[in-house]
Amino acid sequence: MRLSALPASLDGLRLRAELAAATREGWEQAAARQAGIGRLKKFIAAGRAHAASKLAGKGGGLEAARALSGVMNAAVRALFDSVASDFDEAGATAPGLAVCALGGWGAGELAPQSDIDLLFLTGTPPREGAEAIVERMLYVLWDCGLNIGGGAIRTVDEALALVADDVSERTALLDLRWVSGDERLVSTLRLKFGRAHRTRESITPFIAAKLSERDTRVDRQGDSRYAVEPNIKDGKGALRDLQTLRWLAQVLYGNDAMERWVASGLLTVQDVERYLRAEDFYWAVRFHLHTLNGRKDDRLTFDTQPEISALMGYADSEDTLGVEDFMRDYFKRAIDVGALTRLVCAKLEADELKDPPSGIGRFMPADGVQKGDNALEEAGFVVRSGRLAFADPSRVEEDPVLMLTLFELAAARHLDLHPDAVALVSRSLRLVDDSLRRDERAARSFFAILLESDDPRITLRAMTEAGLLGAYIPEFGDIVARTQFNMYHRFTVDEHTLNALGLLREIEQGKLVADHPLATRIFPEITHRRALHLAVLLHDTGKGNGDQCIEGAERARSACERLGIEEAETELVAWLIANHLEMSDAAQRRDLSDPRTVLDFAGRVANMERLRLLTVLTVVDIRAVGPGVWNGWKAQLIRDLYEATAAVLAGGERADEEEARARLHGRADRARTLFRKEMERIDPEFGRRWIASLDDSYWLSFAESDRLRHAAFVRAAESRGGEVACGVRVDRRRSAAEVLILAPDRDGLFADIAGALALAGANVVGAQVATTTWGAAFDVFYVQEQGGKPYGWSDLSALDRLRASVEKAARGGLGGEILIPARRVARREAAFTVSPYVKLEGQAADGALVIEASGRDRPGLLHDLARAITDLGCSIQAARIDGYGERAVDVFYVTEQGRKISDPEKEKALASALMTVLGSGEAGASGAPSRLRAEASAGR
Repeated sequence: MRLSALPASLDGLRLRAELAAATREGWEQAAARQAGIGRLKKFIAAGRAHAASKLAGKGGGLEAARALSGVMNAAVRALFDSVASDFDEAGATAPGLAVCALGGWGAGELAPQSDIDLLFLTGTPPREGAEAIVERMLYVLWDCGLNIGGGAIRTVDEALALVADDVSERTALLDLRWVSGDERLVSTLRLKFGRAHRTRESITPFIAAKLSERDTRVDRQGDSRYAVEPNIKDGKGALRDLQTLRWLAQVLYGNDAMERWVASGLLTVQDVERYLRAEDFYWAVRFHLHTLNGRKDDRLTFDTQPEISALMGYADSEDTLGVEDFMRDYFKRAIDVGALTRLVCAKLEADELKDPPSGIGRFMPADGVQKGDNALEEAGFVVRSGRLAFADPSRVEEDPVLMLTLFELAAARHLDLHPDAVALVSRSLRLVDDSLRRDERAARSFFAILLESDDPRITLRAMTEAGLLGAYIPEFGDIVARTQFNMYHRFTVDEHTLNALGLLREIEQGKLVADHPLATRIFPEITHRRALHLAVLLHDTGKGNGDQCIEGAERARSACERLGIEEAETELVAWLIANHLEMSDAAQRRDLSDPRTVLDFAGRVANMERLRLLTVLTVVDIRAVGPGVWNGWKAQLIRDLYEATAAVLAGGERADEEEARARLHGRADRARTLFRKEMERIDPEFGRRWIASLDDSYWLSFAESDRLRHAAFVRAAESRGGEVACGVRVDRRRSAAEVLILAPDRDGLFADIAGALALAGANVVGAQVATTTWGAAFDVFYVQEQGGKPYGWSDLSALDRLRASVEKAARGGLGGEILIPARRVARREAAFTVSPYVKLEGQAADGALVIEASGRDRPGLLHDLARAITDLGCSIQAARIDGYGERAVDVFYVTEQGRKISDPEKEKALASALMTVLGSGEAGASGAPSRLRAEASAGR
């Protein structure tokens, strides 16, 4: 940036004059020094504002970055000239010392909190007073609050010696730029650096080192470029990847690399436009990010995304939030950067400057050719350096099906794709029309990829990034790079879907039997394998379009019809998508010991084939959300619901109501019989009494090992003679700590226990309440630590403390109002508006009113909700606790004096009381009352 381009208020010459005046007064004098620093600070602040003014909507990032770099050029030059003049009348013109820019500043691009990377070059001998000049300059820059990187004093030879051993130093010198001082030193360094490091022997190890450095960085940040809180600088497909491409280009071709690449035919003008468009977008985001945070922080977190999207002109629409549109544009840029990276790597491989691919091709034989490759040429393809390419690119225009065949062959032969071929596909997407979408040959290639490839996510991701999958199946194209603005989903919708397909294949191959034994066991029994794969591929295509299940089912019907799927199979796919949330909702939000829960769910699935299909779909859908979402607790709930429903569907179809209930009662009786047989050996009298004291719900809720353990706990408590007892153990199978409580039943007992658990920092994930015929409450709670591990996992001594506090609360209550330590709502979490709701369902259970209460998750929420129910004279028979990031969903089975609640006034009072509890949590997070509603559904 030329100084003449600066406005008058940012005139570098004027700044030099002002700093020179400070020099004449003496930099050693504190008052003069502070005056000079004040002038410099004022100049830099004005410069940042001037640079920020270059931002315009979704662009202007590059111009802003370059403007700020120009401001820092002027500031550092003025400071150097001023300080140097204090030591020598010749000032900056005296030989023997130069100040240089490195890093992003050297490349002419700066964000507000970026490092100012300095290098001071000295002659031999150095200029007199060089060290004092440098020291004074650095102190002034630090006093101005700048992030100073480097600042070393080196001779030309010393700089070259470091470059020989350090790839980072070599990278820095690629962006070396003179700022002020003895320019001849900089020219000498550039000349010697070019001679020594632009040979093939030097370039090859540098390229290998930079690509290895990139791999390490990506591994550190997370391998997926689709994580919903990306690092704008170091993430995969982000700004550093673009900079790496530029560095490689500089080494190979010089600073005009892009022009040479276009001239050679490697990159098209459109590729260069994609590079610049991504760079401009990223710099705009980074500029806003640094300004908002006031520090060097390049992670695009949830709390900054809405603010930046608004600054860049994204607004909410009827269908999507502005922040979701903003993040979708971000991920589209990441896809573009990934494509450019592949192009560059292919060029390096062709020039033998990079090792061959290790993606899909990692399964290839050492010679790079498989038996039958002669057939590739007949089909219109060739293998070049281990990569699959079109033999005659012009044939794609005549037969667009070849684009799908390219990916089919790559998956079947375990070949990586040649970037030229992928680029041709991307440029030929106009050929993907309804005729191609209905072509039987295209469908065969697509289904070969979906159903026969070893790992469909690899090939389908490549198709997505080339734009082909979204063009061929427009319903999927609508979710490419789409995000959901919440803390629950960890990836973009398309990446989540592809991960689910990858998990589906691993389950089918028997690779996840330890994690998913039920899904692995039932998969071979599934008849409609293709329908399941299509349902997984299309299950989220309704997101962003009203009710995701209804819209997704309609979109699936359209896609299946074009693919030539028969009507019956199409309807099965649509049914799976319309109901793909039902099993997780029933398992995690309903009491599985209540016959009505199982009967209603069995009525929905209707037969065993649908049950198997929905079970596997549910498993991969939950597991693909992100790390830590799937755990032993959820796995056990899904298994319990499957087994109970399978009993009702025995024989293939759902039994009628009477027969279904009889089957569930039979399961409870079989559990009693097994228990009785075991207790005959241990304590027959207790066994008979315990069996008679508990209804079917208990015997349907727990496995045999659980029931025997519970009996041992109760017998031990009775032998001690106390009315109240508590036991705590880690249940690895459920990934939770099991808390057993035996106490005289009373109003508020559940709330008191929940409060004690909250005070201990235990996160309740489930609770089962039972009352014996002699009036004792036998309650079972399952609790975890934050992060999903069983409570006490990281500190076993915490289990003893928890036992004592819960027993005390069960015996005497909590003693009035309790103060549960408030968890400070993090900025990331506070960025989300969580609209509370209360939903009352009178028909969801036979003997209780089911209340679903949802709002912002916080410590003590379960206690506060339970206390509100108890204060209205109601009792809690069971509870299910679920969570989706910042949102908690608590479900209570509530009775009044042992009877189901049907009084409208009582229902209204319950809804109002619970809404008050939920609303206080949201107001506390946002600082203002939130929008409250009495009934809604928890949209996911």
